[in-house]
Amino acid sequence: MPEATGVPRRRPIWVTATRLVPAPAKRVYAILADYHDGHPQILPARIFRDVCVETGGRGEGTVLRFGMKVFGAVKRFRAAVVEPEPGRVLVERDLGGTGSVTTFTVNPVGSAHANVTIETAWTPRGPVPILERVLAPILLKRIYAEELLNLEKVATDRL
Repeated sequence: MPEATGVPRRRPIWVTATRLVPAPAKRVYAILADYHDGHPQILPARIFRDVCVETGGRGEGTVLRFGMKVFGAVKRFRAAVVEPEPGRVLVERDLGGTGSVTTFTVNPVGSAHANVTIETAWTPRGPVPILERVLAPILLKRIYAEELLNLEKVATDRL
């Protein structure tokens, strides 16, 4: 529905990926929340560039900068981390104007497994939102699948 300005309202985009990781939820969450060592290990190196912790480094209060190489160009991000449910939910909020929010949710499955979901939501702002709406989810789903596989490798190497 158009807004009062005559410009159509842009609908948010959500991208989600989930994986059952054969490691205890506590260990998996600790890797995700550790922005100095653990989290950088799960990021696909061909996509993520120059990950730098500005403040904090473990969960809530962390501020980080990083680049993502997408469609041939490196896009820079700065994000703040909060933990609405410490030990279960970790959220990265973009501070650079995209409005993107990436949530990592870790749910225990018994004592030896964790169901991990990565979800990002944002509202397209570019001049051609249909391209973003079509291409970005495909790219992010692939990236998240790789991140989750890397998370499994890191979590099970530490067992």
